[in-house]
Amino acid sequence: MDKGEVPEDANEHCPGPQAETAGKSESCAGCPNQQACGTGTAPNGPDPDLVAIAEKMATVKHKILVLSCKGGVGKSTFSAQLSFALAGMNHLVGLMDLDICGPSMPKMLGLEGRSCYKDNNGVTPVYVGDNLRVVSISFMHSESDDQPAIMRGPRKEGVIRSFFKEVYWGDHIDYLVVDTPPGTSDEHITIVNCLLDTGIDGAIIITTPQEVAMADVRKGVTFCKNVGVNVLGVVENMSGLTQPVSDVKFMKLMTETGSSLDVTQNIITCIRENAPELLDGVFAWSQVFESSGGGAERMCEEMGVPFLGKVPLDPQLGRAAERGKSCFEGNKCSVSAPALKSIVEKVIASIKMKEDLSGGENKETP
Repeated sequence: MDKGEVPEDANEHCPGPQAETAGKSESCAGCPNQQACGTGTAPNGPDPDLVAIAEKMATVKHKILVLSCKGGVGKSTFSAQLSFALAGMNHLVGLMDLDICGPSMPKMLGLEGRSCYKDNNGVTPVYVGDNLRVVSISFMHSESDDQPAIMRGPRKEGVIRSFFKEVYWGDHIDYLVVDTPPGTSDEHITIVNCLLDTGIDGAIIITTPQEVAMADVRKGVTFCKNVGVNVLGVVENMSGLTQPVSDVKFMKLMTETGSSLDVTQNIITCIRENAPELLDGVFAWSQVFESSGGGAERMCEEMGVPFLGKVPLDPQLGRAAERGKSCFEGNKCSVSAPALKSIVEKVIASIKMKEDLSGGENKETP
């Protein structure tokens, strides 16, 4: 007898909604579908949302998830700059901000106050230049920035599903970057369930060097392995505070009062008079986070996933994010931009290699 398609939120060892024991077996206890299965009202057949999502994703060539179990590691900053970089390489890019309770993309891409609109094709994302399109929950409601998004799990799932099935990215985009919230909970399971059948190229996992962050990030790597999502690699963000000597502010601590005195001009004058070469191309570096355990690189070796590289803690990158700008414009982010560019190139190469090995299944949509 056909047991029917097992619901995504079913208990382990679900007998299936069409089985004779549906809603009655011990494994059904506590399942949210128990009553529907027991009364024969459980839906049968493919999930209509997933059918609609597959139709919308048909125009998307590559899908990249950016995630981390730990909050505050710079995941959204990386997602924004990854999108800027891909768009700057003349790729058509979509960026989906799925951090429902803490959307950062409108600020980081200079799109505050903007909104999406809906037409016959679906929800139209907000454009940044010609190559980058963005969608965020911040574009969908009119509440002030101070109003929190208060949602339980089922409502969050509904919002995420609606993003995937309603946003119209156009006739074709090369990359869809999905910025996810911290953790490995409801939102992440929903994201994977929505996209897995349409083909996810992989996840980029962001961490900082200290063990307190990596202890959680390891769970993110394991989550990807458990749900069948390829790990494109791990990025060690905020890997040492690095800035040109000429940008450093020098302070003298007054031990008697605990206050400090700005002596920057005195130090810079001294350097200029005695070692002017230090003001050109020399950087000050400081280890902000403890990484005696080997940092993300060692973690990757232990877990058998690629290490994509390190991005230093660059004040100029922070300023670019605050202003909604690409760190690749001009030469201000001279420390972080080259590191990010190298990582993006590795990601593109990894996706292309996988595509070549699979026989080009993800060929560009005409």
